[in-house]
Amino acid sequence: MKKIKQLLLLIAILLPFLFAPAGVLADTNSASSSSNQAADKQSSVAAIKKRGKIVIGTAADYPPYEFSVKENGVSKRVGIDIDLGKQLAKDLGVKAEFKVMNFDSLLVALETHKVDVVIAAMSPTPERAKSVDFSKVYYGDNQDIVINKAEESKYKNLKDFNGKVIGAQNGSEQYDLAKQQMKGAKLKGLDRVNNLIIALQSHKVDGVVMDSTRAKAFVANNDKLKAINPHFKVSGQQGTAVAVAKDSPGLVAATNKTITKLQKHNTFDKVYVPRAGKYMSQGTKQNTVLNYWNYFVRGIVYTLVITVFSVFFGFILGFIFAMFRRSKNRILHSLAVAYIEFIRGTPMMVQVMFVYFGIGEIIQNIPALVAGIIAVSINSGAYVAEIIRSGIQAIDYGQVEASRSLGMSKKLAMRYVIMPQALRNIWPALGNEFITLLKDSSIVSVIGVTELMYQTQLVQSATYKGAFPLFIAMMIYFILTFSLTRLLNYGERRLNRSRQG
Repeated sequence: MKKIKQLLLLIAILLPFLFAPAGVLADTNSASSSSNQAADKQSSVAAIKKRGKIVIGTAADYPPYEFSVKENGVSKRVGIDIDLGKQLAKDLGVKAEFKVMNFDSLLVALETHKVDVVIAAMSPTPERAKSVDFSKVYYGDNQDIVINKAEESKYKNLKDFNGKVIGAQNGSEQYDLAKQQMKGAKLKGLDRVNNLIIALQSHKVDGVVMDSTRAKAFVANNDKLKAINPHFKVSGQQGTAVAVAKDSPGLVAATNKTITKLQKHNTFDKVYVPRAGKYMSQGTKQNTVLNYWNYFVRGIVYTLVITVFSVFFGFILGFIFAMFRRSKNRILHSLAVAYIEFIRGTPMMVQVMFVYFGIGEIIQNIPALVAGIIAVSINSGAYVAEIIRSGIQAIDYGQVEASRSLGMSKKLAMRYVIMPQALRNIWPALGNEFITLLKDSSIVSVIGVTELMYQTQLVQSATYKGAFPLFIAMMIYFILTFSLTRLLNYGERRLNRSRQG
């Protein structure tokens, strides 16, 4: 018993450090400096060759640069950027490993050394160059605005959008351009271009800013859309480049060498762009959502894995901190209050990103799935702790006294008298928490975990259909939550029967 208490105390002491601000952790001692240097060395050419693979960050939702298709029943990532990444890996003599996540998370992943390079149709803007280094531009592009074809007579230049709503992808160059040069319009940013196209077709926005290559892809696959060139003024290099972590000159040089070779042989225009167009054309012919049923199946599996593990660990954490909060020990009580209040006072998305990018910078190579489960478990534990505490407090203290008068220890009284009754009382509240957890698992898609919402977004990219994949995902979530509700109701009936018996 004494060892268990010591273990619980150790967990409680260490937990706050997991959620300490990144700056505090960085300034605690010089160890963080050496850690950063070690991380920089991880991204060097020598380290990549020794590791035998280069980790490439991408978004995989941006045809023709990077997107997912089905070929012979097998899902694969294709596009200009995917081909470039494979060639870079080949020139380095290593394998290419692609790590997919939201576009606005890619530079964070690069800075925290989750990936070695980012190849995602990224423009080398001066603002981004402050945080990362860039290769030479490998493919030039203009900036267009996609509009509904029925309204093409209304829009010819930027001034025509005054008083209108303009959409752009969060964290993109297009977002910055619209913000700076379309001040008469209202700017709406979303994480996914697919969602912006849905907003355009449902008239939530009047135009979507994107590069011309991407715009042509959407227009070619949707005859209700039209792309116009409003002539944005672009400073610096115009086009797309490979992003590399700061102070990695060897990797920048190796990347430029690959790009120079490809440009010399005109490989982008002769091979990569036509190949991407071919995949897009095939996708248009077979772009029914049902052809991508295995995407949804894979998403369901990951969603259930996240939910099951998070429920298990969340309940354990909740029970531990419920006991801590009821403890007469001031240290344990204070730690429990701090944990519960802090977790409940911060958004789960921030917690997920902090665990993956923040703690992941200290604990190298933490998988996104593991980081997601840890974050969701910690989040759930705070709510479960309060549910358990309220259930225990609802039990008449006279039952505790009666148990002690029968010779039971506090431990036995808690185990055989208090907790069984408390569990019956809190079962509906626990059920609600578990159902919420199943739905909130979609948040981990921001760090590239391939759960249901993530797979739905891939289907949107591959099929150029916005609303229908979302409808299917919505129905799947309903079936999962309805089934879980039936299961929890069955458990509640069993508990009630045991009480009556």
